Amino acid sequence: MTETTATILIVEDDAAIRRLVAEVLRNEGFAVEAADGGHGMDAVLARARPDLVILDLMLPGEDGLSICRRLYAHENFPILILSAKSDEIDRVVGLETGADDYLVKPFGPRELMARVRALLRRGPRTRVPVVRRFSVGDLVVDLDTRQLVDKRNALVALTSAEFDLFACFVQRPRRVLTRDQICKWTRGRMPDPLDRSIDMIVSRLRRKLDIVSPGTNLITTVRNGGYLLTAHVTPVP
Repeated sequence: MTETTATILIVEDDAAIRRLVAEVLRNEGFAVEAADGGHGMDAVLARARPDLVILDLMLPGEDGLSICRRLYAHENFPILILSAKSDEIDRVVGLETGADDYLVKPFGPRELMARVRALLRRGPRTRVPVVRRFSVGDLVVDLDTRQLVDKRNALVALTSAEFDLFACFVQRPRRVLTRDQICKWTRGRMPDPLDRSIDMIVSRLRRKLDIVSPGTNLITTVRNGGYLLTAHVTPVP
């Protein structure tokens, strides 16, 4: 693959920005595919293999972080996030989720092209098997099937929000997570200052974990810090 034969997929719901980025890329000799969200992206991937994906974060339906996580787990092309979210935590979350680079809107065409060319020079990522099943104390969680089972191999019933929260801790074990970080990683946004929903979900999750794994105190509160998963997390083949 040479630069002039590279195909770039733009996933952006704003039609004006999508056209602008496509025009810049085509003027530089790239082939361009475009989609306005996750469903459109999947349709493109079913018939074409891009060399790079440019991905917005704020998308209708499946959000950009979820798409980024999915692409990172199953594809080897580089991902460039193009987002209006400029806070440091937004950039950190995007990169930790699997993006190779992060460019804030508004952007200049020259910087966009410099980022694109730098990523293409790196080439495809080396595919490393992504472990998605873990033992957490005497529990086992599968992030792909979204199932948590106890030591008797019985399914632990969690709501979608509770599972997202537990998965957030499992992927960052023995690390203090603030409410803001948890909200950002599980919902893709910063919480309202008066929003206590994260605390409520933590409380419900704790009660369920205490029932299936009594006395382990898997999630603890760190004063003036946040919450911490105390258990060791071990990949399960």
